Amino acid sequence: MTGSGPKLGVLLLLAVLLQTVVVTITVLHFTTALNSMKETFARSSVSCLTGGDLQSITAVRGDPCWQVTQQLHLLIEKSLSQRYQRQLSSAVRDEVSRVLPSLVMVDRASPRPKVAAHVTGSFVPKLEQNGAPASSGRRVQGQKISWWEGQKGLAFLQDVRLVDGELVVPQPGLYYVYAQTYFRHTHALEEEGEDGEDSGDRGRPLLQYVYKKVSSYPVPILLMKTSRTSCWSRGSQFSLHSAHQGGLFPLSSGDRLFVTVTNATAVDMDEKSSFFGAFLIS
Repeated sequence: MTGSGPKLGVLLLLAVLLQTVVVTITVLHFTTALNSMKETFARSSVSCLTGGDLQSITAVRGDPCWQVTQQLHLLIEKSLSQRYQRQLSSAVRDEVSRVLPSLVMVDRASPRPKVAAHVTGSFVPKLEQNGAPASSGRRVQGQKISWWEGQKGLAFLQDVRLVDGELVVPQPGLYYVYAQTYFRHTHALEEEGEDGEDSGDRGRPLLQYVYKKVSSYPVPILLMKTSRTSCWSRGSQFSLHSAHQGGLFPLSSGDRLFVTVTNATAVDMDEKSSFFGAFLIS
């Protein structure tokens, strides 16, 4: 019994060594076979790409080139489809924009500016429509229109305040500023003749000014002005004149914009005829 112990240990050791050798040989064999398969597949794939004519390859699943050619065909079809779709969409959009431009403008329209204001004319009693006369000391021409409407109808204020007829800029940036005034001049004194008051008003230019007030400068700064000549026939009861202007201006936070005209009582304050606004560009 004492002599059989060492023999049993030797046998177990030999069995373990033999099993280890078998496993090692098996792993080496499968690794060599896998590398050989990879090289074969790579060579076959390259041969498919370097072949003279891809169209001559038969579409058989057993063909080594079948998967490569299928992927290439799908990629080419997808790329061509996307290209033609972009070209077709562009052509259709251009044609629609030519026939119905409003539809494309709605589609391409950018989000509403975060800082914008559009104030319109407001009908108030004539006693209140005298306008603020310009002060010669401040060198502001015309009479300021102070009865703009900022909430009702077509008017709106978005992050902009309307104070005493002036738009207060909330943040610095490049703004587009615009204004339109619609003059309705009545001719009640035509019968007084050439020396009457009405004859003196004939041919008088109707001017519109857009000013900017800044905290660092005591005098309002003129941004824009435009004019129309109020010339009418002797037999007419009234004349209509529209003055419109707009432009881009860099503005700072706290700047104030306002409109003045040469004859505030002649302005027709309909919301679709007389308006004033600004919106942030960048």
